[in-house]
Amino acid sequence: MIYQTFAQLYDELFDDQLYADWQSFVMREVQAPGTLLDLAGGAGRLAVRLAKQGFSVTDADLSVEMLSLADQHAQSAQVDLALVEADMLDLTGLGQFQTITCFADSLCYLNDLAQVNAALTQAGQHLAPGGKFLFDVITPYQTDQVYPGYSFNYQDEDHTRAFMWQSFADEEVAHGVIHDLTFFIQQGDGSYRRLSETHFERTYPLADYLTALKVAGFDQVQVSADFGRHEVKDDTTRWFFVCQKGGTIK
Repeated sequence: MIYQTFAQLYDELFDDQLYADWQSFVMREVQAPGTLLDLAGGAGRLAVRLAKQGFSVTDADLSVEMLSLADQHAQSAQVDLALVEADMLDLTGLGQFQTITCFADSLCYLNDLAQVNAALTQAGQHLAPGGKFLFDVITPYQTDQVYPGYSFNYQDEDHTRAFMWQSFADEEVAHGVIHDLTFFIQQGDGSYRRLSETHFERTYPLADYLTALKVAGFDQVQVSADFGRHEVKDDTTRWFFVCQKGGTIK
C-alpha cells in the first residue's frame, strides 16, 4: 500500500469545493456547537472546516498517514481535532456523538452489504439520542454508466509528480467498479519512480440501504441528490442521507 504518497497527492487533487459543499450540507442539517464524529475523515479537510464552525470534531480513519495530515491541517488552522485510528466496523470506546458524518462514498469501499450493515449499526450505536447520521454513497448509475471507461490525469506545475486514474466496471460484482491508480514520483537523479494501487468500490440499490438503515434502528431517513439540494432522479450519481433514530428530523 502507498497511502503516504496517496495521502499527499489526495490533498492536492481533491476539489476543495466538494469539502465546502459537504460543510454546507452538514450546516443545513445540524446546528453547532455539538460533538461530531467524521468517519473515514482522512486528511481532515472537512473536519477542520466544521471545527471552525464550532463543532467538537473527532476525525476517525484507518490511515495513520491521513491522520498525520489532519493533524498538520488542524495546527495550521489553529483548531482542535481529536484524531483516532479506527475502523468504522468497530467503534468500541469512542462513546456517543450528537452528529456522525461519513462522506466521499466511504461506505462503498466496504467489502459487501454485510459490512455496510455493520457500519450503519455501529453509527447507530454511537449516535446520541436525537442525533443525526449524515452520509453519502455513489449510485448504481454512477458505477454502471459513468465510471466504466472514466480516466483522469494530473501533473503538478514543476513536473515532479504525476497521477493517472482509470476506472473499469467490475464484471464479478453487481454495481462494482475498479479504480487503477498510478503515480510517477521524480527522484533525486531526475528519474521517476512508478507506484500503483487498485481500489474497489461497490454500491447497492437504494432499497438495500433503506432496509439496512431500518435494521440499524434509523426510523427517520431522508434521501436527496446534489448535497441535499435536489430530489433523487434516475441519473443521480450520489445519494445523500440524513438519518435519525426516533423523533422527527428538524
